[in-house]
Amino acid sequence: MSATGLVVVTGAAGFVGRAVVDRLRAAGREVRPIVREDRGGVEGAIALGPLEQASPEALARVLDGAEAVVHVAARVHAMGDRGPGAEAAYRAANVDATARLALAAVASKLPRFVLASSVKVNGEATLPGRPFRPDDPPAPADAYGRSKRDAEVALADACRGSSTAAIVLRLPLVIGPGARGNVARLVDAIEAGRTLPVGAIDNRRSVLGLANLADAIVAALDALPAPAGVHFVADADAVSTPALVRAIAGALGRPVPLAFVPVALLKLGARLAGRGAEFGRLAGSLEVDASSFTAATGWKPGHTLGEELDRLARSRPS
Repeated sequence: MSATGLVVVTGAAGFVGRAVVDRLRAAGREVRPIVREDRGGVEGAIALGPLEQASPEALARVLDGAEAVVHVAARVHAMGDRGPGAEAAYRAANVDATARLALAAVASKLPRFVLASSVKVNGEATLPGRPFRPDDPPAPADAYGRSKRDAEVALADACRGSSTAAIVLRLPLVIGPGARGNVARLVDAIEAGRTLPVGAIDNRRSVLGLANLADAIVAALDALPAPAGVHFVADADAVSTPALVRAIAGALGRPVPLAFVPVALLKLGARLAGRGAEFGRLAGSLEVDASSFTAATGWKPGHTLGEELDRLARSRPS
């Protein structure tokens, strides 16, 4: 696509969406940010309501004149979000919305559609030396992972045989200013001075800095030919849970709050408390192989985890 071509970004008010909008504008691109409702803070935002309810006509209007769409909007993963209601909610926000937007993009003959997906399409854990690769069979373990898998399928189905390249980026844990979920919980615990009993955990988890993710989106839009297909995107080095705690504490200027409790004891306690799945995400390994994306685009992570955590620390209320 052209260096200044119009890019539509959904979920533009969110943690990832804002960073993508800012990065694209810094690169000289015209951006049309799409939000669920306009609460201010995103220049030029268009409020479209829930995408899964948007009419084909409304979607055609927001895509008019665009060369690409970056679909970031999603119902994000939340611990404890289970049951039939959660399954339906994830499906509406993640699958139905993607399908509608993809069909509209194909009808509008957009050259590229970039979908922000998740490592959870593949599962929750990897074995040592065996990172997830794009051609591994999907094995989602929860409603969120299933919805992201089905969103990828909906995009591929819509774009098949068309001139729109479907580019899927499966993301691991994203770290940066405004991060929620596990990152926010770790930051809050460290700032509160709580001791974290994870010092004995020996694992490796891929992460992705927010700035590196935004750069990867630009690379996906710029690369010739378009890097169609599924790719993982991640920082160069995986980290252990204790190493991540130490890095966050260092960025915040706080003492390292680690206690060395035997992993077997932690696992037993988590099971008795009904939090076995949460413990698995904390203690298990989850690595991805991002080499296909680098080969297709030339992208390499240009920001270190330490730099991203410094930005996160500076963004915290003083």
